[in-house]
Amino acid sequence: MSVSPSASPSSSSTSRSTSGSSASSGPTQADLFDFVRRTAADTELIDSLPLDPEGRTWVRLEGPGGSEAWLIGWPPGTGTGWHDHAESVGAFLTASGELKENSLTARLPSDGWKTLELSDGVDRERRLSSGQGRSFGRHHVHEVLNESPERHAISVHAYYPPLPQIRRYSRSGPILRLEQVERPEDWQ
Repeated sequence: MSVSPSASPSSSSTSRSTSGSSASSGPTQADLFDFVRRTAADTELIDSLPLDPEGRTWVRLEGPGGSEAWLIGWPPGTGTGWHDHAESVGAFLTASGELKENSLTARLPSDGWKTLELSDGVDRERRLSSGQGRSFGRHHVHEVLNESPERHAISVHAYYPPLPQIRRYSRSGPILRLEQVERPEDWQ
């Protein structure tokens, strides 16, 4: 199966919704982005995160409207690997340091595949320094990295609905393989 760029990518740095969240629909991408922006500006909270020199650290936060939120510390040279957040929309923002996000602009099939060949032109790269972030839609495939050789990065993330699963992928050139599906009980 080959996947080409979407005519309208499923990810966006701004929400297409113009209204706030409602009790029935939950927070929008814009609501989540506003939350991560405000939270990243809380220097007392950011400075309170314990940083480990070897592995990522995280603290769960109270997100808006029933969303799932995290404060994450990234030691130099760490990253997530390729993954998506299934049916959840999300937002993240770098509170300190710099993160790099590699993402795909192609909409992937949600189920029923193990290996895809990606077409040319689906890769995107963003460098997000302190105060910069983005929101994204469902099935957004990306990896997040702290490429600094000596400096930690800290970021704030929010997802709605709370993550039902994370699909992890391996990538070799244009070949993307589904390697594992994790559920909340696997990481909490």
